[in-house]
This record gives sequence, C-alpha cells and structure tokens, in this order.
Amino acid sequence: MNASPAQPPTASPAHDPDELARRLGTSDAAVIGVGSMVGAGVFVAFAPAAAHAGSLLPVALLLAAVVAWCNATSTAQLAMVHPSSGGTYVYANRQLGQWAGFTAGWGFVTGKTASAAGMSMAFGLYAASLLGIDDADAAARALAVAAIVVLTGVNLGGITRTAGLTRILVSVVLLILAVVAGLAAAALSASTVFGAGPSVQEGGGGALGVLPAAGLLFFAFAGYARVATMGEEVRDPQRTIPRAILGALAFVLVVYLVLAVLLLGLLGAGGLAASSAPFLSASQEISVRLGLGDGAATALSAAVTVAAAAGALGALLALVAGISRTTLAMARERDLPGYLSRISGRQVPWASELTTAVVVIALIVLTDLHTVIGFSSFGVLVYYALANLSALTLHERPRWAPRGLNIVGLIGCLLLAFTLPWQSVTVMIGIFAVGLAGRAIVLIRRS
Repeated sequence: MNASPAQPPTASPAHDPDELARRLGTSDAAVIGVGSMVGAGVFVAFAPAAAHAGSLLPVALLLAAVVAWCNATSTAQLAMVHPSSGGTYVYANRQLGQWAGFTAGWGFVTGKTASAAGMSMAFGLYAASLLGIDDADAAARALAVAAIVVLTGVNLGGITRTAGLTRILVSVVLLILAVVAGLAAAALSASTVFGAGPSVQEGGGGALGVLPAAGLLFFAFAGYARVATMGEEVRDPQRTIPRAILGALAFVLVVYLVLAVLLLGLLGAGGLAASSAPFLSASQEISVRLGLGDGAATALSAAVTVAAAAGALGALLALVAGISRTTLAMARERDLPGYLSRISGRQVPWASELTTAVVVIALIVLTDLHTVIGFSSFGVLVYYALANLSALTLHERPRWAPRGLNIVGLIGCLLLAFTLPWQSVTVMIGIFAVGLAGRAIVLIRRS
C-alpha cells in the first residue's frame, strides 16, 4: 500500500474576513463605557433634568441609576450567551424573534444617530467658545462636522485606536472635573463671599417631576452597555463584558452624584435649570466665592470648556462606533441594506462607519442639542426594555442576575419612557411606526 504524499498544511487566516477581531480587554472595554457616559451626562443632561425635578435632582439621578443597573445586569447576562456585535438587536432577535429584534435595533440606531448629532454640536459649541469665535452657531456646526470626520477616521483605524483615544479623552475630563469638584467644595465651605456673584436660585419642579427627570437623566447612563454592541471584539466576553459594564456604571454613578450635589449647592435648582452651560456657570460662581483674580477665573473657565469638549468627543467616539456595530448586525440579518455589513482588512465595519458619519453630518444642520435628548432617551429605553424582556427568557443565569432585576428593569424602562415630555414620545413613536412599516413592506416584496 503506497502512502499518499504528505500535503503541506494550509494556513488558516488569523481572522474570518467576515468577522471582527477580538482585541478589547476589560480595562479598554470599561474605558469605552465610561467615555460614552461622562460626556453626555455631565455636560448635557443635568440642566433639563433640574428643570423637572428641582432640588430632587439627586433622587431622579438615583432612580435612573437603578433602572440602568437592572438594564446593565440584563445586558451583561445576555452578552455572556450571545457575544456578538449588535447588542440587544442580536439578543432580542435570538430570544424573542425577528420583529422584537428589529424594534430594538431600529430604536438604537435612530435614537443614537440623533444623539450623535447632538453630541457633535455640543463639542462644536464648547470648541467655538474656547476659540472665541463670534459667529458661534455657524462655527459650532463646522466644528461638529470636522469632529465627525476626524473621529470616523480614528474608528476606521481599528477598535484599539478607538479605545486608546477614548482613554486619553476620559483622563482629561476626569482630571479637570476632579479639580473643579475640589474647588466647588471649597467654595461651598467658604465663609466669605468676595464680590457679588450669581445668586443661588431655587427652582420649580418637585416630586411630580422626578419621573420625567429620571427619563432625561437615563440619557446620561445610556453608554454603559456600549461594549455589548462590540461583543464580537472583546476578548473572553463571558468574563470581560459583565465586569466592564457593571464597573463602568458604578464608577460613573458616584461621579454623577458628587457633581449633581455640588452643582445644586453652587447654582441652586433654578440656576442649574436655566444654564445652557452649567459647568461654566459653576466655574464663575467658584471664582466669585473664592475671590479668584481675572487670570485664574479665565483659566478655570477655559479648563471647564476643554473638559466639556473632550467629554463630548469621548462620548461621540464611542457612540459612532456603537451605532456602526448595531448597523452591521442588522445588515447581516438583512434588516438594513446588505452593503452595510462590509468589513475592512482591519476588521472594521467601514461601510457602516461611513454611512453613520454621513447621516450624522446631515442631521447636524437639522437638530439642536436639547431636542435630541428626549428622542434618544425614548428610543434607548425601548431598546433596554426589550433587553430586560429577552433576559427574562434565559433559563440559566448567574447568581448576580435574578429574574427580579429583569422585571424591575422592564417596568422601569417603560415607566420612564412614557413619562418623558410628550413631544419626544410622539415623535419617536412615529419613527418606530415608519421603521416597522418599512420592514413589513420589504418582507412582503421578498415573499
């Protein structure tokens, strides 16, 4: 019997060309989660929430955090079972069916795309202020477009570059916020007020405003599970994703509570609600109370503006990456055009990245920062309601994720969603109706 000639082994590719590479560890994943939250929460959501809740802002913040924690638990346990890109779109698809999955994905993509436009405008406004440009609105929009172009280029370079830049931006933001918090605490404890600073105002709102305020503040926590939408790029996802999600959420909650108490102490609920840039207002109050000279006061305002711009960039960087991964997953399932599933040699969903950038740039000229907060909150709350419902169907679950948390999260999401300002609810229900009708028409044509 003649032996067959030995064939040289065929080299297998390092990565499936249709899949993303697993490059994120726990610290990188947690940083992406923190970066997604801090920019939105600190510089965007506090003022409109204070207009509803008044001095009960910390209560609304804690309520939003409870719902977010339940959602994070559900997301983490689902990510352990389905470690793929797409987040709740994938989870609901596999646990509840295709219509539920589409609803989750559509809510995320539409809500977060609008949010990305708003966050880019936040960067543009702060950057224009820092540069001292007179025509602030036109300059802000131009800077917002430039930010989208640059950050898309970073994301196209690979997920490790995204994580690396996010780490730098988060470090800058947290360092400056720590300095401001220390000065704010000193200003509150100062026995002498130098000069005539802004008066502390008591605001309206109250107990009836806690629920809508919590719904708006949920926008500030909505980035905690960004890493779940990148589950296909995480090493050891069963271990890494739960740690990253829950760790990032716990850290940011502490930061938010400290800052909310300090802002209320410095500005009062009315002053906080009325300010378009609460931290700039707080820096001015600090300067007056501590008797800082003109140079020090200007430097403090400039530092706060840098932190706001860096925070908005960090949130925007992770946000665009998350949208593109959910779009990729929807394209793979033919819920969005197939070309959006194309992946580059760097294992980056380049078609989704570029399309997301184009849509966000188009929205920059049609929207404003505060309008999109409610829209985004409603879409994302529906998204997480479906995450909790999906987690309820799991038979095997870790001890830290009992079904009771899934139920509380589901009820909390729906309660916060439908107590948001009615304009936000109405518009987003219309957007959901358009998406579902469009999918039905496509399915009919395919059959």
